[in-house]
This record gives sequence, structure tokens and C-alpha cells, in this order.
Amino acid sequence: MALKEDKNKIKNGLYLVSTPIGNLKDITLRALDVLSQSDIILCEDTRVSKKLLTNYKINKKILSYHKFNEKKNLEKIIDYLKEDQIISLISDAGTPTISDPGRILVKRCVQENITIIPIPGVSAITTSISISGFSDKFYFHGFLSDTDNSVNKEFKFFKDLKCSIIFFVSAKKLKKKFELLKKFFIDREVLICRELTKLHESFYRGKISEVDKLLFNPRGEVTVIISEKKKDNEKDLNESDKKKIKKFINIKSVKDIVRMFSQEKNISKSKIYNYCLEIKNEN
Repeated sequence: MALKEDKNKIKNGLYLVSTPIGNLKDITLRALDVLSQSDIILCEDTRVSKKLLTNYKINKKILSYHKFNEKKNLEKIIDYLKEDQIISLISDAGTPTISDPGRILVKRCVQENITIIPIPGVSAITTSISISGFSDKFYFHGFLSDTDNSVNKEFKFFKDLKCSIIFFVSAKKLKKKFELLKKFFIDREVLICRELTKLHESFYRGKISEVDKLLFNPRGEVTVIISEKKKDNEKDLNESDKKKIKKFINIKSVKDIVRMFSQEKNISKSKIYNYCLEIKNEN
């Protein structure tokens, strides 16, 4: 008598399993099923992952897998997969390989013709863009660089993109980048999402020209969304405009000058703002 095939059993291979970004209830039924049937679960931080696995009574072998050991452990994991083991890769939160370790393993699996199966779930990217009200055409950058020089180059690239822009950054670091934000995106809007799906989830919306007034908690990591570039027939500053700005620069605030000239002349706020900074730097 032939044995019946277990239709619930998953096939061998590498599973990229998306996990909650804060609220443990956001795990999918399919993700729980895959994790429960895995022989090994690769975790970015075992301490973080144990909270999730313990909450759902999943007791499986776990291995530490993060950016500092992924190359070192690569061959061992590939050997396990070649032995027909079911291996799941999870990050601390969200979808694996998206600003998290895993790409090296995925590339090697492709080379070795090992099956790779994505298990979709929560992502801070789609969660934040869905409530932004900005264009759903977006560019995702990942984590912002550390130095002002590098961020300056990144923002210079972002500013000409005709879509919404999304990046991750620590809240503390973001406050230090406000002037750079205004330099490149002063005529746009911003949404800052902090502690997404968690108890103290908070959202901060406003104009980048007034970003200093956003009194958000400077703790943890945040997801930042900048609105798309506006389509208009904006003009450039002519010599007459420049002379007037030089005249006002020591009398009025940069904010007042930007408001006055952008309304009267239909000139981009960022152009006026940057020219004001140029004059101040010369002085």
C-alpha cells in the first residue's frame, strides 16, 4: 500500500521568512508553518529571534547569522542545504536581505542551483509609503551614510529623482541632517515614522522647510519618506533677484527671504535657500 504524501510538508531549500517589524501579531500563518518545519533557523540576533520563536512555541535549532560572520558560515550552511535540510533565514525585523544580511547566501544558492523560497510579510518600506500620501513610485535607499560628505552626495542624487524617496536612519542622526535636508528638499514634504507597529508608534509630518519644528523623540531608528519632486515651470534667480537677496540677507531671516521670493517670482525654494547659504558662507 502506497504511503500518502503529506501535502503540508514543505520542500527542501532556503526560505527567506519575513518577520514582524515590532508587533509580534503581524507574523503570517505561512511564516509560522515554515519556521515550525525548518531544520535550522538562521537568525541575525538570536536573542531577538528567540522572543518571537518562544512566543509561538517554535523550538528549532538556531544559528547566528549576521554581517560579521556570514562569509565565515557560508560553506557550512551550503553543506546543510546540499544535505536536503530545510533552512529559514530571518532578520531581527522585516524582510531578510533588505538592508540586512543574506545576499551573499542567496547569490551562492543561485550558483549552486539550490531552491530559494520567499515568504512575504511585513516591511517598513511598504508600511510607511502606504500612509504617506506621496507618490507610490519610490526609490528605496536603505540606511543613510554616516558622514556629512557622503550624505551630501546621496541627497544630491536623490533630489533629481521624480519619485518619493525612502531611507532608514537613526533618529539622533536625522536631527543632525536637518540643514542638509533643507538644502536639497526645502520645497517638499516629509513623513518620519518611528517605532512602526510598536506600542509607542509615532508619525511626524510636515514641510521640510519647517522640519526643525518637528519635535520627535530622537531615539531608535526611523523610516523617512520625502515627497516626490514637484512639476512646475520654476525660474532661475536672475542678477536683479540676487542683488535684492544680498540686500535683505542681513535684515531678514533666510526663511522670510525664501517665502518672499518663491511667492513673488515662482522660483524654487531650494534655489533661493541655497543662494542665501552661499552668501552667508562668503561673509
